[in-house]
Amino acid sequence: MAFYKDSAFSTDSWRQLNESEDIPQDGRVVLSLDQWQKHKAAQQTANIPLGLFLAPGTLVNQIGVDFSRFSLIVLQFPKYTDGRAYSMARQLRDDQHFTGELRATGDVLFDQLQLMARSGFDAFEITDASTIKLLEEGRQASMTHFYQPALGREIPAGTRPWARRTGE
Repeated sequence: MAFYKDSAFSTDSWRQLNESEDIPQDGRVVLSLDQWQKHKAAQQTANIPLGLFLAPGTLVNQIGVDFSRFSLIVLQFPKYTDGRAYSMARQLRDDQHFTGELRATGDVLFDQLQLMARSGFDAFEITDASTIKLLEEGRQASMTHFYQPALGREIPAGTRPWARRTGE
């Protein structure tokens, strides 16, 4: 698996905690929602960065988690046709005001990276060999017009609402 963030491959400093493991006193660990709910009382005052893995279909606005406690949230794409994580990402950024790292994992493909970024993702765990190769070659998505607005990128009033452009 390759970790891609800020337009470059790098080393991932986080590790997924196994269900049977106790939360360590140091390091960067990603917890499942069940692990967090089991250990949250003990971790409220912990001084280590925590990540949270949310399974596809988790009702973000109904789970009662204080997302500001987490430095990282990981959302899974079990297959490229499953878009539930796009909606979850938007809810985390818009409704929950999550400002930490939002990571896509699973079946992450090159053609989806731009839409994932527009939905709020800023880091990617990539296993697809062709996606890794394209990114290593310096390729970037090239779509410039969109039918829907992205986070913080609403087009100016009075322009055609169907002709959305990046960065305007």
